[in-house]
Amino acid sequence: MHWGEEVAVRGARVHNLKNVDVDIPLRQLVALTGVSGSGKSSLALGVLYAEGSRRYLEALSTYTRRRLSQAARADVDAVDGVPAAIALHQRPAVPGVRSTFGTATELLNALRLMYSRLGAHLCPRGHRVAATIEIASTGLLTCPVDGERFAVPGAEDFAFNGDGACETCGGTGEVRQIDQGTLVPDESLTIDDGAVVAWGSFGASLLPQVVAQLGVRTDVPFSQLTDAERETIFRGAETKRLVVVTSKKGNAFELNATYRNANRVVQDALDNAQSEKTVARLDRFVRVGACPTCGGSRLNARARSVLLNDVPLDVLSSWSLTSVTDFIRKLPVPVELSRMAQQIAAAFTTTAEHLLGLGLGYLSLDRASRTLSTGELQRVQLARTLRSSATGLLYVLDEPSVGLHSSNIDALIDVVRRLVATGNSVVLVDDDVRVLRHADWLVEIGPGAGSHGGEIVATGTVSSVEAADSSLIGGFLSGAEPVVVRPQVPAEETFAHGRIRLSTSPHFTLHALEASFPLRRLTAVTGVSGSGKTTLVLDSLASALLGHAPAHVRGLDAGGIERTVVVDAAPIGRNVRSTVATYSNILDDLRRAYAATPEAGALGLTAADFSYNTGSLRCPQCEGTGQISLDVQFLPDVDIPCPLCAGTRYSPAADAITLDGLTIPQALALTIEQARTAFPHLRKVQSRLRTLDEIGLGYLILGEATPALSGGEAQRLKLVADLEKPQSNTLFIFDEPSVGLHPADIRVLLAVLDRLITAGATVIVIEHDLDLIANADHIIDLGPQGGTAGGRIVAATTPTNLPTHPQSLTGRYLTPTP
Repeated sequence: MHWGEEVAVRGARVHNLKNVDVDIPLRQLVALTGVSGSGKSSLALGVLYAEGSRRYLEALSTYTRRRLSQAARADVDAVDGVPAAIALHQRPAVPGVRSTFGTATELLNALRLMYSRLGAHLCPRGHRVAATIEIASTGLLTCPVDGERFAVPGAEDFAFNGDGACETCGGTGEVRQIDQGTLVPDESLTIDDGAVVAWGSFGASLLPQVVAQLGVRTDVPFSQLTDAERETIFRGAETKRLVVVTSKKGNAFELNATYRNANRVVQDALDNAQSEKTVARLDRFVRVGACPTCGGSRLNARARSVLLNDVPLDVLSSWSLTSVTDFIRKLPVPVELSRMAQQIAAAFTTTAEHLLGLGLGYLSLDRASRTLSTGELQRVQLARTLRSSATGLLYVLDEPSVGLHSSNIDALIDVVRRLVATGNSVVLVDDDVRVLRHADWLVEIGPGAGSHGGEIVATGTVSSVEAADSSLIGGFLSGAEPVVVRPQVPAEETFAHGRIRLSTSPHFTLHALEASFPLRRLTAVTGVSGSGKTTLVLDSLASALLGHAPAHVRGLDAGGIERTVVVDAAPIGRNVRSTVATYSNILDDLRRAYAATPEAGALGLTAADFSYNTGSLRCPQCEGTGQISLDVQFLPDVDIPCPLCAGTRYSPAADAITLDGLTIPQALALTIEQARTAFPHLRKVQSRLRTLDEIGLGYLILGEATPALSGGEAQRLKLVADLEKPQSNTLFIFDEPSVGLHPADIRVLLAVLDRLITAGATVIVIEHDLDLIANADHIIDLGPQGGTAGGRIVAATTPTNLPTHPQSLTGRYLTPTP
């Protein structure tokens, strides 16, 4: 490589990177790989993206910069030659309630224009008027029946986030209604005994006395009240009545109290809720349903009245992307409008083809974005990048293979190659071997995780990394490392310990089916996105076993399962106050141990004082968060380590108490691995630390904030408490536990799952990772495609036999490559 053809990184020290020097080729596909926690994301996002985006923003005006979020300056000596950078994160931001698949992809923009310019409109007197050239030139139409000229709705008039919004729901498609049944859940109670649940809180404790003044009996079971009394309770008008109130000291006095019916109390609380805790308390009273006016379509009557080839926009939006694309391609239009129609259609189909190639054809345009999986959201991001004709940019992709079935990997690579072909540079962080084999250049970071990582292990072409003795990924790339590392259970013995039986009626994309899951085995539920995996495992099986059997579950034989544990990859905790030490309960034991020391006893300190959240030893400046936010006025706020505690969360007073030679701030700065040797006499702490280390998390720092953990790390941390319990008659369900895991980490995960199974548990995983699937005892493969073309069990067999099932897409990729 020559100067100007690469990004030269010198002395990178972000997170665990150890003064790294590395050259990243430009205008190529470069893949960064390494075990979880090795530092690959630190290099990609913490150095390359941070510097690329920061330098771009610094070129903008101060006025513009203040409105944009900015990356902090990376801890690095030099980054030369870095272009302006765009990042596609592994976990895209959770979309708002107004976002749909159609708006997120901007496909609806083209459709709205089509309906405005090519649709058949209604004149003011209700006559249907076909599109003519008059619309395009004047925005007007002339009714052939009565001769009246009228203005047609523009594209914005079809936007549910704009002028086309339904008046009732405001364009959300939903209405939050108070569920009347929750206001009085137990009619055997009297009002005096708390039958009207909402009157027991939300500042409504006097209302039982007030309603008694209105002639309602409060000392008889609610079921015996008359219709008139019930009307007063649920819908009675606001009025005032005198009631007698007794103070805490026993003094009685009269109060002119206002009556509010049960619905009004809940509605007022909803309108005034200021905290998540209050909203959570109110959720039990609220039912969210489709808007009765627009039927959930979000659009007003005028927007729904226009037809495109006899189909209104709300109906078209409910179709799958595949069906809508076919509809647009075959749309008949008048000759004089054909050129305009082709241009608008091209704007739709260009983006649609990228999305179809990425396997999202089963999604409907009206699907709420917040219901999309992480993998689906990331593919939407990818498709959007291709609409730009920009060149010379650096795209940083954080694990783009997450949530992708093997059949979609080729489409992913095609998307990335198009970015490179148009003069851009792509750096992707990934551990999927099929993705890595397509890279022009590999950078492997490691060799281990945390303090054992942060170094460049190998760089070069795929073939050179395969041959490098120092490379951990090389053997997986070349095929030298075996894929199957668990003993294979013979097919005839799969159900030797019994089975869980489930039968369903049709639900979403899932057809009516019968499924059996073997006990004390590892079952992988596989299939392309949208094939019904989540609906089968989480929405049907898990819900039924947890006692919330949905209507579509027709039958369930639990096979003796008494406890069900669902482990997903959702982040742990909502803010930096949640750490590895607090989540694993290690800090509770450490606080008690520190409180038992002579120094703490002399100072009168208890375990509560050692809490960095509420204790007397927490840092007074940052209040235990370890960081403070600086207001830099016209620029975005900047978070920095607290200058008083240097990020330790504790005040200097905590340094006066030591345990085994360490203060509690020093203890939280240890990795799990280091802590195992630091506190040899703390039996409970040692047991928990050993479990964490054995499941491959020994590199995590005790004081590390849990929201920053990868999906795979979060799942294993959630398991810790369960690993120490008896596992017989327990079912563990994992939702894509391979997220963010290197092939070597997959082996660690398999060992964890085997530990559960050996202890008597049953394990079911929803998976796309071929290595994990190949090691399962049993596979239930759904498909054959997604959406309406999926939802069936195409195979229920062993990994060895799956390739013999012609309808199984997963089986085709499990076939050993020549």
